Amino acid sequence: MRRPDGLETEPMEKSKLTDRQLSQIEVFGFLHFPGLLSDRIDAIIDAFEAVWADRGGGHGGHPHTGETRSCIVPFIDQSEYLSSLLDDPRVDGIAASLMGDDYNYLGSDGNYYVGDTGWHSDGGWPRPVTYYKFALYLDVLTRDTGSIRVVPGSHRYGEGFAEATQEGLGGGSEDIWGIPGDEVPAVAVETVPGDLVVFNQGTKHSAWGGGDRRRMFTLNYSRRHAEEELPILRQEVSNFARFWLDSVYGETMVRTAGPARMQHLEQALANQDHLAELSRKAQEEAAEPSRG
Repeated sequence: MRRPDGLETEPMEKSKLTDRQLSQIEVFGFLHFPGLLSDRIDAIIDAFEAVWADRGGGHGGHPHTGETRSCIVPFIDQSEYLSSLLDDPRVDGIAASLMGDDYNYLGSDGNYYVGDTGWHSDGGWPRPVTYYKFALYLDVLTRDTGSIRVVPGSHRYGEGFAEATQEGLGGGSEDIWGIPGDEVPAVAVETVPGDLVVFNQGTKHSAWGGGDRRRMFTLNYSRRHAEEELPILRQEVSNFARFWLDSVYGETMVRTAGPARMQHLEQALANQDHLAELSRKAQEEAAEPSRG
């Protein structure tokens, strides 16, 4: 059965990406699912705001001032309702289509963004394993009011266009090309609450013209790492230390996990024994947890 959002639904109601959608994200690096979670969006927004209220309203337990980004990591893990997004057959089905049924969920960040977000890929360049980000934007966002913009094909490590884009944006688009960041040729993925945007974390993305409380949160994923790739996974886990965390996941996420969800948590849980010490050192070296 084909739904209006373009996904195929199996009898068990678990969504599956079509071959065309898989080709799109392989070539262009992103997919947009308009209205995919519109039936849940009111409860999602309520839960989003409740997490912030429970954590002081902004970054590091302090109110959000609107001057700079506020960030909570892990985010959906703080809420039983938001944690259940991992189990939603639409979200789970997209993740399984991209990374296999035994994929890894690798944490979540919740944000109040402020102003522009410059061009970047997430993580290093190149990365030895493919990582995906599932993003939900909780305000109506257009090209000029902070919607995500992407450079299609910029995730394809080693190819001429992607490497030239990495060099140009990494060196500053105005210095390299004479183009301001907000004029770099790109696709603006305009969204309304209830949409889902999925992208390869290598895809260059940015946002321009946003306000001082732009609400969004993400879920991060990878395929399960092979035995010889576990050092790579452990390095990914190490990156959580800057958020002053002893675990990749929040207590609520783990406590409410059934067997199906736990499959997506178990590999990181088994490879985070070094995180607490790294987090302790990070707290000695920084005045606050990282803002992203």
